[in-house]
Amino acid sequence: MISLGNAVVSDDVAEKFFVCDLLKCKGACCVEGDMGAPLDVEEALILEEIYPIVKPYLSKDGVKTIEKQGTSVTDEEGEPVTPTIGNNRECAYAIYDPKGILKCGIEQAYIEGKITYQKPISCHLYPIRITKYDEFDALNYDRWSICKPACSNGKELGVPIYKFLKGPLIRKYGESWYAELCKTIEDKQK
Repeated sequence: MISLGNAVVSDDVAEKFFVCDLLKCKGACCVEGDMGAPLDVEEALILEEIYPIVKPYLSKDGVKTIEKQGTSVTDEEGEPVTPTIGNNRECAYAIYDPKGILKCGIEQAYIEGKITYQKPISCHLYPIRITKYDEFDALNYDRWSICKPACSNGKELGVPIYKFLKGPLIRKYGESWYAELCKTIEDKQK
């Protein structure tokens, strides 16, 4: 384990390899599972605020779902998550590209400069999942069979999880935190 500031990072984040391979998985993480993407309370408010701008980027089913359920819903533990279409199918914010790959409608609006919020941090940080405790965040590698192509791809390219997720980690914890993470990992590997 690596302890930095208010975060404890599992060794797997430094040691395991991962690079998404969307041509193989087709964005399955946006459709598989038993709930939508985890959100923090601030993100739930952001989704409510940006929905009118994001709406044109979404599928008809996504819009219908959001307008029925809301821009976020509550899971069985009382935490906010993104709504899902139908019987826990894809995230209501997911869109299919011409190759049949699921992508994020929120992120598409961000890429086109319509909003400044990229997408939920839980999505951006995947395969890291954050468990919040009173004193710290626990960052763990979430192993999932649908990500086997990403594990193979990462291993072939020699890219560990923490390097693959450089941008999202900086977004969440800042540049200096990420630099310290890299230094700590490199020192441990010597």
